[in-house]
Amino acid sequence: MSEPTVRELLPVGRTALVLQELQNGIVGAESAFPALAEAAAQIGVIGNAARLAAAARAVGVPVVHATAENLPNGFGANRNARLFAGALKAGAANAPGTSSVRPVPEVYAEGDLVLPRHHGLSPMADGRLDALLRNAGITSILVAGVSLNIAIPGLVFDAVNRSYRVVLATDAVAGTPLEYGAQVIEHCLRLVATPTGTEAVLEAWRLP
Repeated sequence: MSEPTVRELLPVGRTALVLQELQNGIVGAESAFPALAEAAAQIGVIGNAARLAAAARAVGVPVVHATAENLPNGFGANRNARLFAGALKAGAANAPGTSSVRPVPEVYAEGDLVLPRHHGLSPMADGRLDALLRNAGITSILVAGVSLNIAIPGLVFDAVNRSYRVVLATDAVAGTPLEYGAQVIEHCLRLVATPTGTEAVLEAWRLP
């Protein structure tokens, strides 16, 4: 049996584009993670994500910005892993309402959905994203953003565990070092998600 095509995996009307942490304080001008921002720049993550977002809007596919925020005084934030302490030490305050939590301007447009998370490692950690997608009849998720070290695998695994079909835009995701990110895709994520490039998605969403 042949594998489904990208068009079949990402049907308009039942697909959402989820952009993971493509925000100013992470990969933008205010990044507290310069190595990650540089890796994303080398791959062209922001440019390719912007192209995916524009194509999604053109065919009516929802564009969801899954951002990371910390509540005032760090209320309810995780403190149970080195990553969280390291992020605070790096200056990633990510306070609500600040520019650091806004999506980078290249990928955002009026009408997009911004769903911040305030704890955990995945936008599905508190169930809000999952519930909203289900209510909207979404069965497939196209994933782009950062990072392949932690957040992207977390999102992919959570989505697969919740029965979504997941497609990973391989030229719109990044991790550090670059070689490790490529290995995560090759030896891990391709086992549970379908890897593809931006051009293949754009072709699948071009109207007849």
